Amino acid sequence: MGEFKHSIDAKGRLTIPSKIRNQCQGSVYVARGFDGCLAFYTKEEWDPFCAKLLSLPSNKKEVRKAIRFTISSACECEFDKLGRINIPTNLRTLAHLEKECVIIGAGNHGEIWSQEKWNQYYNDNQDSYDDILESLDDFSL
Repeated sequence: MGEFKHSIDAKGRLTIPSKIRNQCQGSVYVARGFDGCLAFYTKEEWDPFCAKLLSLPSNKKEVRKAIRFTISSACECEFDKLGRINIPTNLRTLAHLEKECVIIGAGNHGEIWSQEKWNQYYNDNQDSYDDILESLDDFSL
């Protein structure tokens, strides 16, 4: 959980905050996320995520697309001595990561956003927070 701001360097290295990194055992799996961000998972979360995706009926065109886009974009990124991961060019391009990034905790995974995309997403959706929670089935505080 949490929201952290870090810069990605020209080589694609991004520091993952120690609060998150300490739960990752040396590496994370980074892949295309939803809404224009990248998602990253620990091995313990990545394996069941992939298993669930691969258990969907492959005779459905949308399932094949989801598998192809998710798995083909994914890579394991190991932490260097400074707590950075090196995000491949294809993923940086996909998420428009150029300089300023926002790293957020999102339950069973983390997300990496360009600062600009995160600000736009947040501003577009923050006023509907109450409505979003109200619309969720089986959710009450």
